[in-house]
Amino acid sequence: MKLLRLVIAFVCSANFLYAQDDLLGELSRQDSLVSFPVTATFKSTRIVNGHSVETMKKNHLDFRISHRFGRLNSGAYQLFGLDQATMRMGFEYGITDRFMVGVGRSTSQKVYDFFGKHKLLQQTTGAGNMPVSVTLFGGMGIATVNRELEFQDKIYYSAQVLIARKFGERFSLQLSPSYLHRNRPEIAGDEKILLAMGIGGRYKLSKRVSLNGEYFYTAREKNTVTAPYHDSMSFGVDIETGGHVFQLHFTNSLGMIEKQFIGETTGSWGKGDIHYGFNISRTFSFDKKSKREAAN
Repeated sequence: MKLLRLVIAFVCSANFLYAQDDLLGELSRQDSLVSFPVTATFKSTRIVNGHSVETMKKNHLDFRISHRFGRLNSGAYQLFGLDQATMRMGFEYGITDRFMVGVGRSTSQKVYDFFGKHKLLQQTTGAGNMPVSVTLFGGMGIATVNRELEFQDKIYYSAQVLIARKFGERFSLQLSPSYLHRNRPEIAGDEKILLAMGIGGRYKLSKRVSLNGEYFYTAREKNTVTAPYHDSMSFGVDIETGGHVFQLHFTNSLGMIEKQFIGETTGSWGKGDIHYGFNISRTFSFDKKSKREAAN
């Protein structure tokens, strides 16, 4: 009798394990037919100075303040640059989850800038694997510091194709082919049209802290006219605290818009022309549906 019970128990357990394996196999097959979006390639819409592939969520507003202090090699009299500062204040709004617009004003050259970003492709895993995210960026600005110039001479245009991939949970990498057109360059004889290639990355140290870096190579002739300009290079730390993202960094670029950090970076890392700076980002939600769900 005991032997019969053991046989029955063995058969039942075997059938149970087979059914369990069959169920897991079916779930695995179903997962292979589903596409999963990869999120949080970067924590902010900026890597440091340059835009990331990220866009604001629909009906979300980002209020952003960016500061750049003077050069560290300015000496103790200028408190190593802290006595001097430029800033940009901007607002960025998500029209949809993939399309956002923004506006800002910089104290440097008194520039008003406007831009739009559209996430064309989203990196995914699973079925129909998309290996990268691709975002299109287009912007323009008006430098109003020189009142004697004609209006058209104050305008610049910029365009970028932002291509990024998140490698696992910690590391993300982005390429940023860039186009910049200035109706009137700041230095006579400089090129109106500049092409540049940016590369940026993020390494996640913890759930809320990451290391960021970016470099923009500008394809311009290195002649005596453009000798004051250098390629932009920046390194920093992102710290997320709830609805805020703090970005603390060091950069050789004083400007915070494409016209300035791609086309007009005068600082050299080799000479110690390094600016300490930070970005503060605060996001506000105007999505009534999300608020109702949170309240429930």
